[in-house]
Amino acid sequence: MTTAPVAARSTDPLGIEVPSTVPTHWYNLAADLPEPTPPHLHPGTKEPLGPADLAPLFPMALIEQEVTTERYVEIPQTVREIYALWRPSPLIRAHRLERALGSRARIYYKYEGVSPAGSHKPNTAVAQAYYNAVEGVTRLTTETGAGQWGASLSLACALLGMTCEVWQVRSSYDAKPYRRFQMETYGSVCHSSPSELTEAGRAMLAADPDTTGSLGMAISEAVEVAAKDPGAHYSLGSVLNHVMLHQSVIGQEVLVQLEEAGERQADVVFGCAGGGSNLAGLTFPLIGQNLREGTTTRVVACEPAACPSLTQGEYRYDHGDVAGLTPLLKMHTLGKDFVPPAIHAGGLRYHGMAPMVSHALNLGLLSAVAVEQDDAFRAGVQFARAEGIIPAPESTHAVAAAMDHARTAPEGEVIVIGLSGNGVLDLPAYGSYVRRAPASTAVPT
Repeated sequence: MTTAPVAARSTDPLGIEVPSTVPTHWYNLAADLPEPTPPHLHPGTKEPLGPADLAPLFPMALIEQEVTTERYVEIPQTVREIYALWRPSPLIRAHRLERALGSRARIYYKYEGVSPAGSHKPNTAVAQAYYNAVEGVTRLTTETGAGQWGASLSLACALLGMTCEVWQVRSSYDAKPYRRFQMETYGSVCHSSPSELTEAGRAMLAADPDTTGSLGMAISEAVEVAAKDPGAHYSLGSVLNHVMLHQSVIGQEVLVQLEEAGERQADVVFGCAGGGSNLAGLTFPLIGQNLREGTTTRVVACEPAACPSLTQGEYRYDHGDVAGLTPLLKMHTLGKDFVPPAIHAGGLRYHGMAPMVSHALNLGLLSAVAVEQDDAFRAGVQFARAEGIIPAPESTHAVAAAMDHARTAPEGEVIVIGLSGNGVLDLPAYGSYVRRAPASTAVPT
């Protein structure tokens, strides 16, 4: 009698060799913090959340990662195989930008735009889809702002045999149709938010039919749909601790790559900050090194002036969404009902900041600046004309702050910029800026 071969699952490793340069573990800053991050609270009881409270929305592996204090968490082989499609991402010396600015510093940028989706978001999308697929979940729901997260989770679901339903903030949905086309190409469905498809969406539209939407609104819709479907889970692209954990591959690579470049350490690192995932991924491993080894890397979070949660928000417990369906998170917040202007950097239009990032700021482990949109685009254009890469609008906030600093930086200072994604699908926003920008925007090289 012949036994039929067991069908391979999409979560099974392919058995391909993964380069040693691809990280084997995620790094968890919680292990090195001098004080623990305040716990998430149940919205009803106001008591710390337990695993049972999160089980309707997340697989147990992610729930465990949300609360773990282990310094390192092993990356599953299947996830490493997928990471190897683009990891490690390059750390590039910005020689032409240095010359254009007349800077005496050494400027590097960590370029996450090499991922298939064009941003850093697949670092956690692949991990989240994997753990859900292992648990037997076949459908994920999520929100997205600019569309980078929605595209990344759609990519991950396609690779791991799942489907994805995305609610995209209305202003970005209307302005960036190519993000939607990207999601649909990967096999996902994308709705404008707020929509008529959910109770939360209908209530928001009734209150303001002309609303431009917000990430808080889109989260409410995605959470509502997942909570009502026993075969679905919700997936979040930023804010939560397990997302910060997955993104740490960025900063771990930076530490290795700086050493390979002959640098003792980064003196100052600039990362854009909206919900916090890019900033944490880039900087938490470096902050951990500061805490453990006494290095002195300075971290600067660069947020939009139109949505300044770190520089103007209150540090308190708040909901992560407008409808109040999510747990209460201790974070820097502008209030769950805050609806930011329809800025081009849609990925930064969030009322709050990741609890771990907020806690790090509160402990003095990083600082924050707010950048005006025109200043950000001006820097993005200058960077493109010097280095050739058009940064994502989100990334331009870090570029702008770094360029301002680099012009007067001392000789030999090492500056690292987090280039969280490329702006190839954001060209209409660039076009709008360039057509009205003064000729002085150009940078001689």
